[in-house]
Amino acid sequence: MAEQHSNIPVIKDAEGEQEQSLYAVHQKIYPRAVSGIFNFWRVALVLFTQIIFYGLPWLNWNDRQAVLFDLGARKFYLFDWVFWPQDFAWLAAILIISALALFLFTAVAGRLWCGFACPQTVYTQLFVWIERWFEGDHNKQKKLTEAPWSTNKVVRRGGKHVAWILLSLWTGFTFVGYYTPIHLLGQEFVTWTLGPWETFWIFFYGFATWGFAGFMREQVCKYMCPYARFQSVMFDQDTLIITYDYRRGESRGTRRKGVDYKANGLGDCVDCGICVQVCPTGIDIRNGLQYMCIGCAACVDACDQVMDKMGYPKGLIRYSTQNAIDGKYADKDIAKHTLRPRTLAYTFILGAICVAFVYTLVGRVPLRTDVIRDRQVLSRLAENGQTENLYRLQIINMDGRPHRYAISASGIAGLNMVSGDSVEIPALGTTNVNVVLRVDGGQLKRPSQPIIFTIKADDDAKIVREAKSSFLK
Repeated sequence: MAEQHSNIPVIKDAEGEQEQSLYAVHQKIYPRAVSGIFNFWRVALVLFTQIIFYGLPWLNWNDRQAVLFDLGARKFYLFDWVFWPQDFAWLAAILIISALALFLFTAVAGRLWCGFACPQTVYTQLFVWIERWFEGDHNKQKKLTEAPWSTNKVVRRGGKHVAWILLSLWTGFTFVGYYTPIHLLGQEFVTWTLGPWETFWIFFYGFATWGFAGFMREQVCKYMCPYARFQSVMFDQDTLIITYDYRRGESRGTRRKGVDYKANGLGDCVDCGICVQVCPTGIDIRNGLQYMCIGCAACVDACDQVMDKMGYPKGLIRYSTQNAIDGKYADKDIAKHTLRPRTLAYTFILGAICVAFVYTLVGRVPLRTDVIRDRQVLSRLAENGQTENLYRLQIINMDGRPHRYAISASGIAGLNMVSGDSVEIPALGTTNVNVVLRVDGGQLKRPSQPIIFTIKADDDAKIVREAKSSFLK
């Protein structure tokens, strides 16, 4: 159950009277287990996200790891796509899309990300499950904490921490597996031939997981996460939030089932405190919206169970908006207020960026070419009296397949390519091609005339690039 803060240092006046508290010593929260529709979705998302996280690095795609961010080779593999540092614009677009999506979802439905998919929430939930498996429910955990050390306590606490550490190390190993091929990483881990950076990040990320999910838990959400602090600027009176219906619930009070509680001036809230006991951050949602609320809806499931037992309608604590709770419109009209200037603006901008992102990504040409002139010989006369220029073409095959490329040049009548008219480049390979161009001097009207190199894949007409240069007289 959620424990209240105690042992609070205070400032005292000259007569010893208490004036003001300085800070509260943290007391561990023992969240009570709860079941219900929101808990079902929370569990489902925990399992779904972790199956993806732990399983994706082991998935092979075209004889390589499906998702790999190879920082050493500066290549980022994502199934059929291979991104290079030159493709930074798409990474920036992904970050912008993620930020706008967060703004939109928050404006519409509050802290869905925090309550159901945030890594801190997910790993805290995993660690809580392990803790309950070793130590029992919230009451047994509290009793074990208060009990003197014994063999039983050492075994339960020790087993819990061993399981936590193993899960944390596996998490750190998987995290590094997105940057170092995980099969190779596994072999190095077994033979203990890991590189220094892989070793550091496995243990660092594992230690962070163990500390954040095992010990700090709600403190990360309450004091470290910046999202909790600026969420209010994305909320308005029509944002869906976890809220307590004070008009229906007050005045609170205990009662027996079946009595006419309204005759005694009581509301539907039986003041059982279960909504506080199931809260992972230990707040009382009946005190109104608080920045510590992560929107997990555990209190909704818990309160609905109590309402069922008492024979009252569900929804005393529910997803609603502040305007609906204040009686400005009914809950059935909440959907009508979803489309409002803020959400429409977010949707339009997000949609436009997504369309542009997909359009440019689908039309992406996996080929890059740079033209470098021979600086030692800018221009010279060939044996047949023609003017000759030398170039070096750096061609990068950014595709996961090998290609043979045909090279041509245009821009001057009679321009002739003496050498370097084709090249074969392996998958994800880079090749420098020396190209010699000649033209009759009579065709050169100016000291420098623009030309265009065209590089085209023989087996795919869509893979074609042009590079501009100049021909010197």
